Amino acid sequence: MGACIDEKDLARFQKLGIRNYIELVLLIPSGYENKVLYPSAHIGEFQLIDAEIRSFSPSLKFIKLRLFSHNFNQEIEGIIFRPKPYHQRQFVVGERMLLFGKIELNFSHLQMIQPRIVKEAGKIVPVYKTVLRADLMQALVKEYVKVENLLDEGLSKDIAEHLVQLHFPISLPPKQGTPEHDKNLHALKFAELYNHLKILTSKKESYPALQAISAEYDTWVKTLPFELTEDQLRAIKKIQKDIAKDTAAKRMIVGDVGAGKTMVILACAYMAREYGSVLMAPTTVLANQLFEEAEKFLPESMKIALVTNKSKKEDLDKYDFIIGTHALLHRPLKEVALVMIDEQHRFGTAQRNRLSKLMESSNKRPHFLQFSATPIPRTQAMIDSALLDVSLITQTPFKKDIDTSVIHKEDFPALLDHIKEEIALGHQILIVYPLVEQSEVIAYQSIDEARGFWESRFENVYVTHGKDKEKEKVLYDFRQKGDILLGTTVVEVGISLPELTTVVIVGAERLGLSTLHQLRGRVSRTGLKGYCYLYTNVQTSKRLESFSTTSSGFDIAKLDLEYRKSGDMLSGEHQSGQSFKYVDMAQDEAIIQEVQNYMKEEG
Repeated sequence: MGACIDEKDLARFQKLGIRNYIELVLLIPSGYENKVLYPSAHIGEFQLIDAEIRSFSPSLKFIKLRLFSHNFNQEIEGIIFRPKPYHQRQFVVGERMLLFGKIELNFSHLQMIQPRIVKEAGKIVPVYKTVLRADLMQALVKEYVKVENLLDEGLSKDIAEHLVQLHFPISLPPKQGTPEHDKNLHALKFAELYNHLKILTSKKESYPALQAISAEYDTWVKTLPFELTEDQLRAIKKIQKDIAKDTAAKRMIVGDVGAGKTMVILACAYMAREYGSVLMAPTTVLANQLFEEAEKFLPESMKIALVTNKSKKEDLDKYDFIIGTHALLHRPLKEVALVMIDEQHRFGTAQRNRLSKLMESSNKRPHFLQFSATPIPRTQAMIDSALLDVSLITQTPFKKDIDTSVIHKEDFPALLDHIKEEIALGHQILIVYPLVEQSEVIAYQSIDEARGFWESRFENVYVTHGKDKEKEKVLYDFRQKGDILLGTTVVEVGISLPELTTVVIVGAERLGLSTLHQLRGRVSRTGLKGYCYLYTNVQTSKRLESFSTTSSGFDIAKLDLEYRKSGDMLSGEHQSGQSFKYVDMAQDEAIIQEVQNYMKEEG
């Protein structure tokens, strides 16, 4: 941190929760006191007067002062409510002093409410609301909020000067909507982003790779019975460049629901076949699906293993590609050059890192790829790229045809007719309930309350939820022979149900937009016409209406930001709020790009 800081001041920095001069300057004043002496009164505003005490009249509840204001050139009444003993000593008849308080008009005469003595005139004085006492905070600002300190931190002179003048103004700050206000806000956003990205970049670790993987993927791509999208190919090409380096790659690949990230995973396994790769999935169902896809699309010459809790323990050294659940963490694994995690947010940080650590040799590490089907806003991806490389797969192999509707109780008969029609066509239905058991708090049926209705009217009704130990078997059986599946958001991610065309989400207003999008993404996986019904007791919901007209997961992620603060997508934590005070993650893509460009030029 730049210049020498007094030990007491370091403790004050810590108390404020700040680490550097940029974070200090971002603690801008909550307001300003105008200590300029004006020749006339501004009713309803706080003002300074050059006053002579003409009389002092105390009582138990208030003190009345008769004052002569030299700058107004007229008498003014001072009122002090809830007086303290020291007021008697402060206000001596005949003395002249500077007083600051709110000016009011009481009938025809001026009043100053709660006048207090100040030492100097002619300044705009900032007011701070922090955990520190006002005088200590002002002393810190005076000592450390300087242009040269901000230049030392790496900010440009223009940004630094704008920020410093917020703490040392020569006039009252500009009003919202004015060009000068916009410049100040831009400086605050720029500094906040710069500081955040600088800290993230400092945390970006670099390790030698266990193996530089130099491999092509074109031969394999040509064997596929379909064409990959431009986004898929772009992600694969970037990964090819990553893993060819002597430095261990660290990349997150974020795909929209149904964007085909599985094919990117298989391309990576194909490229790493000579040196081996491991993929960890969060559930047995997902691991099985990925294994089936790998068997189907990878060359027969590649040896592929599936490792779950039910797998027989065997020597895994002979396999080129090992797919498994967290059971992988408890099996002896050979050293492989590439480690992949699917649905990375479903694992804890410790679990994700543990698989990679199993492969570490001295200081060398495997290439590490994380995959997620939870779209993040482009702005979030841009910021996260300071910590690790990020690829977005926004295109889908085929356009999904899903109608999304917000429905209410009166629409239920029509919904029943639709469900019967879809089942007659051999299609499957998913109904998502907010609860497993009855609740007095939530005004929606639970699975336990609703299952009797569905089971008495339809055949092949399956039921599962998060606490169901057999949920993976239920999902598998439903895929083979079910008509209706009643569940909670346990089915949100991953499982492929080719014949599923309709999802009904009960109490839809209670779920986040990204969760709704994941649930909607369960239908129309193979090009069938799809339907998503958002059942709600809320008569009007702008949020649900906006969702129903938006199909891209990345657009929905941006929409989600407009209804709630963004979360830290890298760790899966702090989903309720990112710590940006000035930056609007839904709107400030241009400023993020500006800061990134500035840091590239600077670095």
